[in-house]
Amino acid sequence: MAGPRTQNAPPDSRADTADTGDTADTADTDDALLAVRAAEGDEDAFAVLVQRHAPALIRLATSLLGTGAEAEDAVQDAFLSAWRRLPEFQGRSAFGTWMYRIVTNRCLNVLRSRRPVASLEAVGDVPAAEHTTSPARIAEGRDAVRELRDALDLLSAEQRACWVLRELDGRSYEFIADAVGISQEAVRARVFRARRSLTQALGAWR
Repeated sequence: MAGPRTQNAPPDSRADTADTGDTADTADTDDALLAVRAAEGDEDAFAVLVQRHAPALIRLATSLLGTGAEAEDAVQDAFLSAWRRLPEFQGRSAFGTWMYRIVTNRCLNVLRSRRPVASLEAVGDVPAAEHTTSPARIAEGRDAVRELRDALDLLSAEQRACWVLRELDGRSYEFIADAVGISQEAVRARVFRARRSLTQALGAWR
């Protein structure tokens, strides 16, 4: 197999199929059938899965890594890994959820391999802005994308992953714990620390 393509996928595709209702149930069943066919060597079936889930997975990877090129590489590698591991996928979770775990772990490995750009100590012990705006709300302001990317670089890999999955992707603590491979209590702790650190850093830069 030359490798799954992650380009030119339908813009309304979604990586996670955990929505409630008949539509989600149908999508889960459809994904499961496609995964079975792909595991038997059907490349066309796998291509459908790639087209369906790639857009949301690239958005996730871009949020985690900060750059589109690295995100596309991470998702490409994740799909290649999934293709090889399809015989292990036994439908215990939705295919999209399985792919989220693979992509998250791939991005965590990339983040852990990076040399720290700076440290929170370098920002200084500056109190957060007087208002109680959360980092997610601050991120909506002018130059927020650049400032938030710089602030995220100060977090540990797991803090960054947990915060992105919780605040930007709206995932449950249970989902994040499964994706990152830590307990729900550890996820809550990392999200809390990330929120505090980002508020401090963004407040300092302002």
